[in-house]
Amino acid sequence: MIASLAYLNGRLLPFTEAALPLHDAGFVSGATIVDNARTFRHKLFRWPDHLARFRRDCAACFVPLDATDEHLTATAEELVAHNAKLLPPGSELQLVTFATPGPLGFYLGEANSGPPTLGMVTYSLPFARYRRFFTEGVTLAVAGTQSSDPADLLPPRVKHRSRLFWHIADKTLNDPTNRFHAPGAVPVVLDHAGTADTAIGCVLAVIDDTVVHPAADRVQDSISAKVIADLCAVTGLNYRTDALDFRQLCEPSQNGGSAIVPRVSELLLAGTGFCVAGVKRVACAGHARDYTWPGPVCGKLLAAWSDLVDMDIAKQFTGAGD
Repeated sequence: MIASLAYLNGRLLPFTEAALPLHDAGFVSGATIVDNARTFRHKLFRWPDHLARFRRDCAACFVPLDATDEHLTATAEELVAHNAKLLPPGSELQLVTFATPGPLGFYLGEANSGPPTLGMVTYSLPFARYRRFFTEGVTLAVAGTQSSDPADLLPPRVKHRSRLFWHIADKTLNDPTNRFHAPGAVPVVLDHAGTADTAIGCVLAVIDDTVVHPAADRVQDSISAKVIADLCAVTGLNYRTDALDFRQLCEPSQNGGSAIVPRVSELLLAGTGFCVAGVKRVACAGHARDYTWPGPVCGKLLAAWSDLVDMDIAKQFTGAGD
């Protein structure tokens, strides 16, 4: 049988044999930079953008990345081509690329640490996980706050492996004894200014014919939001960055506390796995608000994204059999 492969430190090997030592900094300290890209018809989408972000974040976090872009690209394409052969018809892959500072020498009583760790793995894109986004709309619920500021030592734009506060956010929403209980909702975490982010995508607002991205550098850098910006340019929509206080977006429209909030007609969620989906309901601290779903701007952007990749994206999720 053909085995699924992974890439680890210069070689392709069976996925089941790929492992990090327990003294790797990625495990010991959670010091891991990561990227997640997806395929359309088994070809990586916007890979140069993903690669550029990955290299930038490695440099910002002092994680050595000696491999050239050419090597990383060739390896990614080889891995995807091999593992795609194992997929059932209509399936796609997600490619995870990660880097760590490598093994920590003091764990073994050695003076030196390293060399750095570099790896790639794939998994089948989980259509079922996102199907309800296209059949019911997205529900967002605030699980709590996390201090995030562009001046932080680890700025919020960096994409790293630690998902601990997202794990806590998810468990919080699914805990029936918690006042934030909202089972099935996508967890939202706010910074001190009310800027919202999620573990799976960027929250965008629609005001008239303009798509609004939250304050720059206060959320994780999103390749999918960049695609939305490109699609706005070709569909006659405007795109801009502005401050958005998610707490106000959850209030009934008549209680909107800023000039922007009452004019928000749609909310969008843009993420690598599902591309773009419309938000039907948002909730925060006892307040909830419903938004137009499916909204016309979301429909226009989803159609444009489908044209871009020559594939009906919504049908991928609503018509998939997994």
